[in-house]
Amino acid sequence: MKKEIYGNLAGLRNVQIKRIENLYSVKSAPEYIISPDIAAELVQISHDIRRQVGLMVDRNGKTICVIAGDPHRIVIPVTPDHMAIPGRLKGLRCIHTHLQNEPLTQDDLTDLALLRLDYITAICLTKDGQPGPVYSGHVLPDETREPYQILPAATIYDLNIDCLSRIMALETELSRKNALHKPASGRENAFLINAVTQDPQEASASMEELKELCKTSSISVIGSAIQRRKQIDPKFVVGKGKLSSLVIKAIQNHATMLVFDRELSPSQIRSITDFVEMKVIDRTQLILDIFAKQARSREGKFQVELAQMEYLLPRLITKNTAMSRLTGGIGGRGPGETKLEINRRRVRDRITRLKKEIVQIRKQRSQQKAKRRQKNLPVISIVGYTNAGKSTLLNTLTQSNIVAADRLFATLDPSSRRLRFPRDIEVIITDTVGFIQNLPKELLEAFHATLEELAEADIILHVIDISNPRYMQQKQSVEKILTQLELDKIPVLYVFNKLDLVDMTDFDNKWLLHQGICVSAQDKQTLSPLVEKLETMVTLHNTN
Repeated sequence: MKKEIYGNLAGLRNVQIKRIENLYSVKSAPEYIISPDIAAELVQISHDIRRQVGLMVDRNGKTICVIAGDPHRIVIPVTPDHMAIPGRLKGLRCIHTHLQNEPLTQDDLTDLALLRLDYITAICLTKDGQPGPVYSGHVLPDETREPYQILPAATIYDLNIDCLSRIMALETELSRKNALHKPASGRENAFLINAVTQDPQEASASMEELKELCKTSSISVIGSAIQRRKQIDPKFVVGKGKLSSLVIKAIQNHATMLVFDRELSPSQIRSITDFVEMKVIDRTQLILDIFAKQARSREGKFQVELAQMEYLLPRLITKNTAMSRLTGGIGGRGPGETKLEINRRRVRDRITRLKKEIVQIRKQRSQQKAKRRQKNLPVISIVGYTNAGKSTLLNTLTQSNIVAADRLFATLDPSSRRLRFPRDIEVIITDTVGFIQNLPKELLEAFHATLEELAEADIILHVIDISNPRYMQQKQSVEKILTQLELDKIPVLYVFNKLDLVDMTDFDNKWLLHQGICVSAQDKQTLSPLVEKLETMVTLHNTN
């Protein structure tokens, strides 16, 4: 059976291609990095075609991949059957030629560390095409040093180094070190990455928020990096070289995934996941994941799933590692269709069904609104940045027991309660999903059925967490979304929450507090001025 030769075959004669293909039939003894006769054959072929030639060999000595490169490099293909997991190596070693007497290059060492190869070996050619020095390297389990060790130069006859035993001993030490840092069951260790072209402070604030999102999603953050650039790299965000060094750092610190603090384009997802053998997600996926875990009602689950499907569809581009990390349980294979085509069709069909379900929900909501309008009860809607204290405020005002927690997006499903003022005026007060900067457009669209409830509001209570150092940025993010939803014409009352956590003598924006009411949502006694102000606004509204 013909085996695929990876890399560059352009300009090669059929006899040369056949000779390269025959490398699939060779097998090294497991104790050798590579057997001398195979090393000599690699050198002869490389001298003949004037290009580097490489083999990927498993621990039994079997050739898994044959690679034809260029004069100065080879490109190691994706090997989905041999993926390195935390605490383990890839199970493959790479042996390739260098056309001159050149030690392991930085690209070689980067591949070694990034892909967690068992070994990487370069066999140099002499000027007359004979085997020259042989250079090898392997990864190191000690995260405080360089991620790899380069062995002394050898010859093709010095490669019986009890290779398999060395690999197993190295992997045992890696596993031991990894066990010390292994996250709890169901958790991940994440390394966070972003690039910035303008305000580094804004990027830093966004990164802090990403850490909170990770915390909400039960992800442990083991490190982060923000790179300043003139422009964002269209393929790798931070550039290929920088990404290499960051991923090596992440692996050394026992990360199991990379999280980018931005929405990655389909092409970026593909480029990055083809380049690194780690789980890769972006800010949008993380928020979608949180929403999926937090949704409780049938409506909320439909809306979140629709957002996930809308996000997924354009990223089903090619059958690569990116797709397997994104599709989850979607898949299958049928006659006449590729798996990719089936994935696309199933996602489109699911999107259609979800949209029909959500349209039905909107009809039911319209009926509920009609009944509410018949009773002529004013509506007060609570909005605000996620974790600003909206649900806590609703609970305290109405003596309710809605889920409220100190985490992002604790509330997804809208809740409505009746509130009676001292003058015997009754209103409906509703709590909505929390906002966040750069709210994924898929979520904004999917939650339109929920957010349109705000259009029925007579008054909007904008809750602001003044204990958060980024409260002004959060305030502006919410106002931006309200403008997008064309809700900026509705009267707004600012509620500055978490007063108990702020030292007012050092507060830097006291003039802002005169634009609203300061409260501690957990302390009912602090809510009297808010209730009085709301009652006045409702009375004025009813008069008009």
